[in-house]
Amino acid sequence: MNIDNHPVVSREQWVLAREAHLRREKEFTRLRDQLSAERRALPWVRIDKAYVFEGPQGRETLSDLFDGRSTLVIYHFMFGPGWEEGCPGCSFLADHIDSANQHLKHHDVTLLVVSRAPWPEFQSFKRRMGWQFKWMSSHGSDFNYDFGVAVKADDIAAGTARYNYGTSKDPGEDMPGLSVFYRNHAGEIFHTYSTYARGLDMLVGAYNYLDLLPKGRDEQEIMDWMRHHDRYEEAPEEKGSCCSA
Repeated sequence: MNIDNHPVVSREQWVLAREAHLRREKEFTRLRDQLSAERRALPWVRIDKAYVFEGPQGRETLSDLFDGRSTLVIYHFMFGPGWEEGCPGCSFLADHIDSANQHLKHHDVTLLVVSRAPWPEFQSFKRRMGWQFKWMSSHGSDFNYDFGVAVKADDIAAGTARYNYGTSKDPGEDMPGLSVFYRNHAGEIFHTYSTYARGLDMLVGAYNYLDLLPKGRDEQEIMDWMRHHDRYEEAPEEKGSCCSA
């Protein structure tokens, strides 16, 4: 749609169109609630494999990562061994984590980030971005492979690499995702949910704002406009101010 030639109507006509669209929005809300209930009803998988992570307090198990809470949410951040900076798309999403954690940690939920690179390799990037969330390394374990966010180079070459529950047409060795785990009173850990690709959209609050706007996300390819938050060019109107000396 060319927004420069967008239909313009009276206020009364606009209200009628908005009311019709509101009925569709309410249908979507009810469907979203239904999908959320179905998601909670999915069967679980007991985690019997031992995973060890490296972080600011040294080595920690998957159980340790819960930090005394019943629910653990792990964002699988694309930062592979040898990388100098993290994936811009993952960084876009990660910019929303600290604000969410202000509330989630008070609701029996631990939210943190895991990457495949050794822990020391992403410390300077984390400081550069100014993030406070806990960021762990799964280096040396099968964790990223087992939860569908890393594949072997041989599988890529053979065309058998899988991502998002299917064979991936254009995989990388590291890919984004989110996994949810629950720990019961007996200390048993269960994998309850994972999502990938466009399933991560709901975690990016900035996208929800953009979806309300006349131009929408205004991108030719997903996140083609987005940069690390310290790499946006300064907008012309921000270069000076009426109070500048």
